[in-house]
Amino acid sequence: MKYQNPVITGCYPDPSICRAGDDYYVVNSTFEFFPGVVISHSRDLVHWKQIGHCISRDSQLELFQGRMNNSGIYAPTIRYHDGIFYMVVTNVANGEKGSGNFYMWTRDPAGEWSDPIFLDTPGIDPSFFFDDDGKAYYMGTGSPEIYAREIDFEKGELVGESIKLWAGTGGAYPEGPHLYKKDGWYYLLISEGGTERCHMLTMARSRKLEGPYEPCPYNPVMTNRSLRLPIGSVGHADLVEDKEGRWWAVCLGTRPYGYPPRHNLGRETMLVPVDWSGEWPVFGDKGRVLEEFEVETLPGSREAEVGTLDSFYDDFFDDFSSDKLDLGWNHIYVPDRALYGKAEKGLLLYGNEKCLKDAEKIAWIGRRQRHYICETQVSLEFPCMQEGEEAGLTIFMNNRHHYEAGLAYREGKRRLFFRRQIGSLEKVECAPEYAGSKVTLKLESDLDNYRFSYLNAEGEWEILGEGEVQYLTTEVGGAFTGNYIGLYSCGNGEKCQAAALFTEFRYNGRRSEAFVK
Repeated sequence: MKYQNPVITGCYPDPSICRAGDDYYVVNSTFEFFPGVVISHSRDLVHWKQIGHCISRDSQLELFQGRMNNSGIYAPTIRYHDGIFYMVVTNVANGEKGSGNFYMWTRDPAGEWSDPIFLDTPGIDPSFFFDDDGKAYYMGTGSPEIYAREIDFEKGELVGESIKLWAGTGGAYPEGPHLYKKDGWYYLLISEGGTERCHMLTMARSRKLEGPYEPCPYNPVMTNRSLRLPIGSVGHADLVEDKEGRWWAVCLGTRPYGYPPRHNLGRETMLVPVDWSGEWPVFGDKGRVLEEFEVETLPGSREAEVGTLDSFYDDFFDDFSSDKLDLGWNHIYVPDRALYGKAEKGLLLYGNEKCLKDAEKIAWIGRRQRHYICETQVSLEFPCMQEGEEAGLTIFMNNRHHYEAGLAYREGKRRLFFRRQIGSLEKVECAPEYAGSKVTLKLESDLDNYRFSYLNAEGEWEILGEGEVQYLTTEVGGAFTGNYIGLYSCGNGEKCQAAALFTEFRYNGRRSEAFVK
């Protein structure tokens, strides 16, 4: 049986996994986007369906504004113990209110989660470990040692002193700790080398939780560094044992292409078979993560998902007729609800005085770009009459790197427009006059260009402009997230007088892409 990586495409980084009976659950980082901490479900580890978010209520958490792509929700861990799901994570917010490490819990991972319970402890990338003597531990990233500290869940606080465990093998940024117990040994798995091309997994073990820990003799136990493989930057892994005793790992990785290598979908979730028949686990193909793995079998069955499997929206349509937004839509930061409204079949955006290059709350919803080769269409009705107001379709890496097309009011006239923002360089490439207030926009994406078009009066697609993909890649303008396809409205100095109505959103992606290796 063969399966393809990634098993979750698009910007779903820092995966953590747990099993509850026949069910597997993965959580991913979400950074500045809301709702926070994606949670997905599978029965066979390959076919995943998003079922919710741990942070779904506006009141649960505030996200720090002003540092897009490198603040917010970092590296969650999910664990299942005695009928309760626990999720522990860091809100990186430079000491602002609500920053730091916290956990949440629920008995239904697809339902509502508790309010955050903050823990007074430093570092990032937290994890929980439940020992077989009834004690539970918080695992954290120190400077540079990985540390453990006992936690009392009844009181919602850490107790006792921190126990320094291991500082890794000497690589940069020892982080992402997870502790497992097998055959009387405590195995500590961490990431080193940073989350870029030098990323790697290392492991150590001890007969006692407090150590001392002996490193694996063939560290790193998993890495694709210095190898010209389709998947790069692999690391930040978490292990799970299925009901038949087989072990698996989920990890992040990227799919770079071209030269110099680059990527714009962000860090994606990979599945790696693990052979733990010996004293140390062997990850993947002798420590390498491949684009395709052949395994004897996968756990469980996907029968329960038949009819609902969405392959995380290879094809997706939304007329916005539902009372709630589809789970795949995100806001930037916790949204200002006054900027959003509902039509019978459509989404209303009320642009405020901000613009797309402001790292602040704006009228914006977006979906992760899930495929390198994809096409998006949306219909827009926007009777703009105030100077500066605009609404449209954007391909958005962050507030400093994005391209968009739409309707705007400029120099006393309604116009179509296409604009590129690359760092501090901003240019409206075209702005033809347009008499109507309705338009259907299209965005085509491939390995080289983002191309915007509109449907003209003759029913033909007419190109507005295009921008190079390379300027909207992590290597050029990003940090920790991939690109989003967004719908937005903004007033550029004044609140919009007209509401922007979006209808009939369509996305089609191709999973089989021909990469330039």
